[in-house]
Amino acid sequence: MILTLVQDIMEVPAAEWDALAAEAGLYLSHQWLAAQQHDPTAQVRYALVHDDGRLIAAAPLYAVDAEPNALYRVHALIPDRTPVRTLLAGARRGYLNGPLLHPRLTPDRRHGALNALVKAASSLADVHKAQPWWLYVTDTAAAELADACGTKPVRLGEDARIPLPGTRFDDYLAGLPSKRRVAIRRERRAFVEAGYELRTLRLSECADPAGALLAQLQERHGHPADPSAMARLLRDQAEGMADSGTVLAAYTEDRMVAFSLFYRHADTVWLRATGYDYAQLRGAHEYFNLVYYLPIEYAYTHGATALHLGMESLRAKTLRGAVTSPLWAIEGPGGADSPGRS
Repeated sequence: MILTLVQDIMEVPAAEWDALAAEAGLYLSHQWLAAQQHDPTAQVRYALVHDDGRLIAAAPLYAVDAEPNALYRVHALIPDRTPVRTLLAGARRGYLNGPLLHPRLTPDRRHGALNALVKAASSLADVHKAQPWWLYVTDTAAAELADACGTKPVRLGEDARIPLPGTRFDDYLAGLPSKRRVAIRRERRAFVEAGYELRTLRLSECADPAGALLAQLQERHGHPADPSAMARLLRDQAEGMADSGTVLAAYTEDRMVAFSLFYRHADTVWLRATGYDYAQLRGAHEYFNLVYYLPIEYAYTHGATALHLGMESLRAKTLRGAVTSPLWAIEGPGGADSPGRS
């Protein structure tokens, strides 16, 4: 096996990378990582493991200079941790992570490839005087990765997705208890009766008004946000993702008052963002319609079999059919917290 580090994911053919990332989802896909790699708050390298000329394992590695997202600051997530520089292994955004390994490796080759990725993360962490961590690792990968790192997993939260059986919205409803079906029909009816104009847009067409609504959402949850900065973030995302995101927006008097943004990747629709002009809402269950019901309709129309919702608000998600799985933090060996490190 040969381990190399490259600076630009565009040096790796997308088909080769995505052959490893097929099960990992949007946030470890070639396109998403390419869109994120120019973020000025971290320096990125990509660890690649080849065997007989074939890519069999990979991981992005981020030496973080400044972390704007508190949910990716290790000392804020893990008890009794002193703030030190972090070498983040794997996905840096999206709260879903894991090492990328070819699905057809034998157990011995899989073990060797995973150890090579762990070694790459530790070596790069030493260079940057940082501590390596894998954050938001899926349940299926956590035990294997923890064994390779020689550390114990730390529980961080739960990931949620709604499986979508059958071919239409009624098939989704059929899998829910009768009282929940009645409630969902009532919430959908109230949204229709509220009289919003519903538009389906490209993100590039509406980044400014969507950014303003996203900032309101952040403010409501105690995270001050600049509308212009949120709009810039969305414009950058639209450019980096080749404008592949879909925006569902509710308008009143030609003014956007609510939206959701999602991406279709493989067989799943991935909810990415939502926002609201709270003073203009009509009490018509706007959140549930834009985050759950309308994306579910979109998913069925486009042949997707799941809606990925991510962390937080788990009760609302499970009441609407979501299944959850644990997410873990895994500390890598070596780095800034190692014995003898000054």
